[in-house]
Amino acid sequence: MSVVIIGSGHNALVAACYLARDGHAVEVLERDTVLGGAVSTVERFPGHRVDRGSSAHIMIRHSGIIEELELGRFGLRYLDCDPWAFAPAPPGTDGAPLVFSRDLDRTCASIATACGERDADAYRRFVRIWGPRTARVMRAFTGGPTPGKLLRSFWGLDAQGGGSALSREFLQTGDALLDSYFDSERLKAALAWWGAQSGPPMSEPGSAPMVGFAALMHTLPPGRAVGGSGALSAALVARLRSDGGAVSPADAAVALTPSGNGWQVRTASGRNLHADKVIAGCHILTTLDLLEQGGFDAATLADWRRRIRVGPGIGMVVRAATSALPRYPGAESRESAHGLQLLVGDRRELRRAHGAALAGDLPPRPVVLAMSFSALDPSIAPAGEHQLSLWSQWHPYQLADGSSWDKHADSEADRIIAEVDSHAPGFADTVLQRHVQTPADIEREMGLLGGNVMHVEMSLDQMFMWRPLPELSGQRVPGAPGLYLTGASTHPGGGVSGASGRTVARLVHRDLRGRFRFAR
Repeated sequence: MSVVIIGSGHNALVAACYLARDGHAVEVLERDTVLGGAVSTVERFPGHRVDRGSSAHIMIRHSGIIEELELGRFGLRYLDCDPWAFAPAPPGTDGAPLVFSRDLDRTCASIATACGERDADAYRRFVRIWGPRTARVMRAFTGGPTPGKLLRSFWGLDAQGGGSALSREFLQTGDALLDSYFDSERLKAALAWWGAQSGPPMSEPGSAPMVGFAALMHTLPPGRAVGGSGALSAALVARLRSDGGAVSPADAAVALTPSGNGWQVRTASGRNLHADKVIAGCHILTTLDLLEQGGFDAATLADWRRRIRVGPGIGMVVRAATSALPRYPGAESRESAHGLQLLVGDRRELRRAHGAALAGDLPPRPVVLAMSFSALDPSIAPAGEHQLSLWSQWHPYQLADGSSWDKHADSEADRIIAEVDSHAPGFADTVLQRHVQTPADIEREMGLLGGNVMHVEMSLDQMFMWRPLPELSGQRVPGAPGLYLTGASTHPGGGVSGASGRTVARLVHRDLRGRFRFAR
């Protein structure tokens, strides 16, 4: 069987690897010269291997995909981010930092020092209760989005007794969950900023499980791929080629047309490929455009476009080459530099930034997540230098005053660097070079429409069997047999999981053979 896969994002590559491993003829088409989509690493500055999108990998380390595809044989190696998160005391205060280690006792000791014994005890209880719950969420995220799985795994209705109460806890806001456990606003703010990395603010219903993921980090923390985030995609490409699969960079699909029992895929280079099956791993709206070029029903496509909500944009990032790591008062670099540096001390900062983005305005004060993985993996920076990624959320894709992001890129990057400097005095003076990715740049470079790194909003009504729409959530397109969907536009959404790719490969096998069992 021949399969054409559109896009080389990590989910598309995961699907390609499973199918090629089973002996199918697979070709991956990629519009870019760089493979891997948002899971890719390039040399931005001399000697610096800089991520284009994701930096820390969480979900894929819990999925089993790395082991099933034996990616270690193809060069993939992870380093644990431990401590996995760090929150300095607010600027101008003398408080102790919060250090979230894989070791729960060490984490609780840090919380006791910074926030008090009561919150340390509450955090231990939080991990004990939400650890198993989040493990169920992870299982729900690594399979298909069936209603039964949603009820059993996500809302805990398989629990003995109290199922209804438990589902209520999963439906609550992340802020409500934090308020029910903790007293310290510092601790709440750090965990809310952690949870908000999924995209929505923790004031949205159904966001409690995103906070709950913190509990799972004491089982297996975020991982940093040696050589950069793109090492995962490189291993997938190597695996694919070893099984006879092909990858064609700089040759985008431009139209999808039904052809007999299969599909004709026209490419930018003028090729016309016939495929028995097609898997679209690009943005869902890009897929709809390809179908339109192939003559698919225009009214149906227009209806789907109207109902898919991309959202106002999520954020922007500054990639910086520096002469030193940030020096946070009262903290050693081994505590702060290996994980996610959560530079927020009050949830009001998050709310103001999100509210501004909804209005199309720049945040009153940038909220920053700093990552300095050269401290963990020196191979990504030259000797004597370091590299930081400064992610700031939320920044709107479209500005209310109609101005271009080109006008604001440098000044907003200055504000982001200044925000880090307010927490780690002297940091701004260490910046040697920088590369700025505004929401418009993120769309231009990686095809992430609207600057949304999650493709479409990760709100409750666009998750599980509603992502991106109920009729498309099965990763098939009604009226287009043999066309499948994967990537962040589908369940479980954004982030580095690979789950959507594995699920769509299973669907293809099921359609071909009736059933297929993956090696475990």
